[in-house]
Amino acid sequence: MMRDVVALVDHRIHPFELGVVCEVFGLDRTADGLPGFDFAVCAARRRRLPALGGTTLHVGHGLDRVATADLVVIPAWETGDVAVPRGVIRALRSALERGATLLSVCSGVFLLAAAGLLADRRVTCHWMHADVLARRFPTLQVEPDRLYVQDGPIITSAGTAAGIDACLYVVRCEFGARVATGIARRMVVPPHRDGGQAQYISTPVPRRAGDGDDLAPLLAWLQAHLHHRHTVAGLAERAHMSPRTFARRFADATGTTPHQWLIRQRVLLCQELLEHDDLTIDEIARRTGFGTADLLRHHFTRLVGTTPRAYRQTFGLRSGSDPGPGGTTGGLARRMIAPAPEEPGRAAQTGKPA
Repeated sequence: MMRDVVALVDHRIHPFELGVVCEVFGLDRTADGLPGFDFAVCAARRRRLPALGGTTLHVGHGLDRVATADLVVIPAWETGDVAVPRGVIRALRSALERGATLLSVCSGVFLLAAAGLLADRRVTCHWMHADVLARRFPTLQVEPDRLYVQDGPIITSAGTAAGIDACLYVVRCEFGARVATGIARRMVVPPHRDGGQAQYISTPVPRRAGDGDDLAPLLAWLQAHLHHRHTVAGLAERAHMSPRTFARRFADATGTTPHQWLIRQRVLLCQELLEHDDLTIDEIARRTGFGTADLLRHHFTRLVGTTPRAYRQTFGLRSGSDPGPGGTTGGLARRMIAPAPEEPGRAAQTGKPA
């Protein structure tokens, strides 16, 4: 049974990610009938480490503390191409060899990858770092739309609040749903969240460097006319190209087909309308060009990883506080891979168409 938990930190502390681990495994909840953990924070050297806002944290444990841990959590790590201390690599490899579980939160996956522990494994991380991770470590199978991924004894999670999901997942696997729900209730968070990171990503129009701007006016026009029916032949004529040339140029400029690009832009518009308006799903389907609510739900669920209704409950204006100038509170929540805040005073209970 997992009882000994250690958080391994870098030369710079990430308070929220570390705080998540401390909250789940560091608080004594035995009076509530929940299991207790022998929890500690360690670093390569015992010293004071800087954190945000001019604060510091004195880390009193060295890498010897990893030697007994059942679970080693890396709350975050340097995303740049920097050398990992040999002692850290040895400690993590020894932990795996004796059967410990490793868990990374957000950028912590970069440490595991640089230490050579993730070759050919399925992993995830914050969606903002996914491309960098895949380029630097091409043997990894990066799944950027997941909140967390387990591959053998290694669990990787997405950014910030997704660490809560991963930690509760570990608790659920080790101690069962009752214990995980009990800890989640104390933390005032859901014990399990539906969907993946896709619902938290605000995706710009994809463009490839050096492709020129010859299609830019057409793309802008399309975004303003998503409610219309479009065909490849019609778009090619508007762009003054043959259909074959248009399809090739479009793929070069956007990385996808006109059909898939339109679906993605329509889904993005759906997300915006679900966040800002009280329109029915049928009305949103008409405004975005899907035509029917069933077709909207199909594509929305496939791309976002959750239903339009669940998305509105998470990110809609009624689920959050006053957004202020410039948009809803959902933008910050998406960056944190977290739900938008609840209403004030409420706590979370548990031709061919193109």
